Formats: sequence, structure tokens, C-alpha cells
Amino acid sequence: MKRVLVIGCPGSGKSTFSSRLSKESDIPVIHLDSIYWKPGWISCSNQEFDEILRDLLLQETYIMDGNYSRTIDFRISFADTVYFFDFSRYLCLYRVIKRRILNHGKTTEYMGKDCPEGIDYEFIKSVWNFRKNQRMRIIKVLEKHEGSKDIVIFRNPKEVNNYFKSFSK
Repeated sequence: MKRVLVIGCPGSGKSTFSSRLSKESDIPVIHLDSIYWKPGWISCSNQEFDEILRDLLLQETYIMDGNYSRTIDFRISFADTVYFFDFSRYLCLYRVIKRRILNHGKTTEYMGKDCPEGIDYEFIKSVWNFRKNQRMRIIKVLEKHEGSKDIVIFRNPKEVNNYFKSFSK
């Protein structure tokens, strides 16, 4: 495990998992949200994001947290390990709302600088429709790479906890 991708629905726990895995493995974590979002929730252009991404993917080791579905195929080609959080929409939506309440007005380490925690209708809609709109595409990409990548699919938080119980450096 040297180049790791962590993908899944917003609210599934990707960033928390990535940070914990980084501590357990001594592999640096890259939160894509902190790269994509400029202060004030201004997104970088696709071209700028792709250039930054290309440089990051050439690093010897990393844990890369974030979906950015437009780039998943490309990023998987560099990875040796992929963790996919395939959680229910209800759990993800609950966690997104909880995170919003607990971090109201704060910028977390996972987000871009000066991007305080927020939530809007479009974001809630994307969480709710993740399984319908993105899940099967991700599953197909993962199936394409079966055998050439270590792929771990978590279907609930208990599986994540059990993974860390068995994890050793």
C-alpha cells in the first residue's frame, strides 16, 4: 500500500478514515477538497485541478481522499489500493447534517482555506442521489481494475472499525 484512493458518498467518512489511515500507516494524506476549493468556496478550473492532480499522483506515497468523479478513472490508474465507502444514503445524509451543525462556520482541515462548513439544497440532493447517479459508475470502474488493485469496499461503519482493529503497520 503506497498510493491509496478513498472514494464514496459525501458524509460516508472518507476524510476521517483517510486521516486515521495516514496516522496508522505513516503515509501522507491529500484531501482533494483542500486543493479544489479556493478561499470563499471558489472552485479552481478543471485545467488547474488536473495539473495539480498530475503532480500529486506522481508522488511515491499518498492517501488521496475525494471523489471528483471526472478524474476517478485517471486516479485509479496510479493507485495500488482503493477504499470505496458504499454506505446508505440515510447514514450519509445524517452525517452531512450533523457535520454542518457541529462545524457551523468553521473551516476543517479537510476543506479549502477559508471555506467554512456549509450545506445547501444542491449538496443535499447530490448526497441523496449519489447511489443512483454515481455508485454504478464507480462499481464498474472498480470491476475493471479487479485483480490489478487492492480494492476494499466498506458497506457500513462497523466494517471500517473492524478494518482498523485488524490493521497493522
